[in-house]
Amino acid sequence: MRALCFVVGFTLVFTLLGVFAGAIGTFLSRFSVILNIACGLIVVLFGLSYLEIIPLSFLKGVGKTSDITSAFSAFVFGMIYSVSLTPCVGAFLGSALMHAASSGGAGKGALLLLFYSLGLGIPFVISAILLDSLSGVFGLIKKHYRVINTVCGVFLIIVGICMAFGVMNKFLSLFS
Repeated sequence: MRALCFVVGFTLVFTLLGVFAGAIGTFLSRFSVILNIACGLIVVLFGLSYLEIIPLSFLKGVGKTSDITSAFSAFVFGMIYSVSLTPCVGAFLGSALMHAASSGGAGKGALLLLFYSLGLGIPFVISAILLDSLSGVFGLIKKHYRVINTVCGVFLIIVGICMAFGVMNKFLSLFS
């Protein structure tokens, strides 16, 4: 239950950030080419940070957290977590927000960040339920953390390039 409340907390904030980013993107839509290029370059920068080519210290996140003992404290912590830009979501959240800003609407921005949150939250809740039986998987992830970061960095660079050239907006227009 606490894991679910945690996910609901960050989903609420991420979705509201998506609304805000999309609304700003609508306001700036007349500059869509420039916005696409700028947002794409920022996402490429996040990818280079994942590859440890360009260090971005603000993506390193927060320190140690206290014990979460209730559903409400988990919800509040989820909200706090959402704005702390922890290392596991910082670059991808920034990329999702850049994409929401270039998507051209508050509704699209909210939808993008809602699905982003679900993609982050569903595995989190499943992991919380299966925590004891997944200890081997977590060990495997720790063992291959460098490879995972490299793949993520390359993925972010590809997405950033696609954003800069407007490919992501063309893909999104298929769903509107």
